[in-house]
Amino acid sequence: MNNRLLLLDAYALIYRAYYAFINRPMKNSKGLNTSAIYGFTRATLDAIKKFNPTHVAVGFDLSGPTFRSEMYPEYKAQREETPEDIRAAIPIIKDILRAMQIPIVELKGYEADDVIGTLAVQANPDEFEVFMMTPDKDYGQLLSKNIKIAKPGRGGNEMEIVTEEEFCKGYDIQSPKQFVDILALWGDASDNIKGVNKIGEKTAAKLIAEYGSIENILHNTDKLSPAMRQNLDSSHDLLTLNRKLVTIKTDLELGFTYDDLKIKEADLKQLIPLLEEMEFRSLIREFKPQETAPIKQEYVQGSLFGDMPVVNAQPQSNLLTYKDFEVDYRVAVTTDERKALIDLLKQCHEFAFDTETTGLDPIQSTLVGISIAINPRQAWWIPIPANKDEAQLVVDEFKEVFENSSIDKIGQNIKFDLQMLLNYGITIKGKLYDTMLAHYLLEPDSRHNLDLLAENLLGYKTISIEELIGKKGASQINMRAVPLEKIRDYACEDADIALQLKLILFPRLESQSLMELYFKLEEPLIEVLAHIERNGVRLDSSSLNEYGKVLNADLI
Repeated sequence: MNNRLLLLDAYALIYRAYYAFINRPMKNSKGLNTSAIYGFTRATLDAIKKFNPTHVAVGFDLSGPTFRSEMYPEYKAQREETPEDIRAAIPIIKDILRAMQIPIVELKGYEADDVIGTLAVQANPDEFEVFMMTPDKDYGQLLSKNIKIAKPGRGGNEMEIVTEEEFCKGYDIQSPKQFVDILALWGDASDNIKGVNKIGEKTAAKLIAEYGSIENILHNTDKLSPAMRQNLDSSHDLLTLNRKLVTIKTDLELGFTYDDLKIKEADLKQLIPLLEEMEFRSLIREFKPQETAPIKQEYVQGSLFGDMPVVNAQPQSNLLTYKDFEVDYRVAVTTDERKALIDLLKQCHEFAFDTETTGLDPIQSTLVGISIAINPRQAWWIPIPANKDEAQLVVDEFKEVFENSSIDKIGQNIKFDLQMLLNYGITIKGKLYDTMLAHYLLEPDSRHNLDLLAENLLGYKTISIEELIGKKGASQINMRAVPLEKIRDYACEDADIALQLKLILFPRLESQSLMELYFKLEEPLIEVLAHIERNGVRLDSSSLNEYGKVLNADLI
């Protein structure tokens, strides 16, 4: 097969993107919710990068009745109205797709499943390998040797490629087409399709695995329990209707040829203005790379024995600052203020944090304060007293949230912060989302510091450390001498930006199948390397001496 066809289920991916940001929606400066637009566009670009298709198309549902709703008026009748933010996003998403020269396929009276099913099945199996990108289980009926499902991952899992063999094995059936009968028996609550009474997914799959089809089941009801026999005997009409409802059409006249679906270069004259209006600066830079200028070396964690990447930075202009937004940066300096924050953190499933210190050596330095963000542009600064005993008391108040393994922690170069908190007897627990490491996995030949990531991915200029303490030299002040309001904004911004970067970088890790690498290798190394740097590595001196003698003998 010389060709690869990528088909995207638009609404399924759009809804998924929208709800991924539901607690922290992305908005541009005009107040437009851009979560669905960004998430879908990002997913599309990442899928094209992953699958490198020769042909691509996006299937949409059109508003209005379909042949299914005309056949069964209750079809999808239980669903709530499409959120207004998604309604507003659809025309913009279509404009972006047109500017990217990606064909939009839709047909009045039918659903995206049907147009995608038609394109997938009618593609010559000797010429095309087909990937249908969707989380929808119904597409399983379309699988064949050349047709696969690319199922987006959830909760840190990689994208799953579902093959005909794997799908059939999962349901113990001989052919994916038998899944239509499983759905007919089981029903589909999401589409308001009622199944046979007392028959769920497992029972339906077991019956089809044993009897092969609904017809054979109905011819052998005498072998079933009396209750099941009665339920099936009274459901003949229901089953006939259900099969029509759950069967994806594969024979539609779409008015497209496969040549029309050949992938093309994006029309940047149309695309860039759209992305600029949405304020998707990271996407703009992917389509419109800027010249790079040499900059000093920077190192990241990498692996235990790997080389550290050194790369160039990209100068930016027209960047936003925290003053361009309505930020909610607070100080928690009293016991009551800290308790209120802790109570809030206990209800969170994740938060971003950063430590401000008296120096860059985590062993020798002491804490000046901790900043914590729970939502974009909402963060707290917790000053830590200079007195050792008083400092310990304040840090101890936050021990229960930092050591709560059910709360994920987000940060930039978390290894440093982990070591700082170890100085105060706190061992950070829970999943660690390190934005520096995430960007390293995505772009190993790029720089990864917070300021540069904020510029490149958020179009944002952070407060520089020199604005707080001055340039290096005799006039530079200590962090403890910085006025409270200034250090609040600086520190809260660090945690805030880390949180915002996490929302961009980790979905990209997921779409590029790098989440397993991150959580199985990079994340565990954070703690390992922190302890190695803190405690050193014990060497067996006698063994080294013996090996030295061997080397000396070889030299002689």
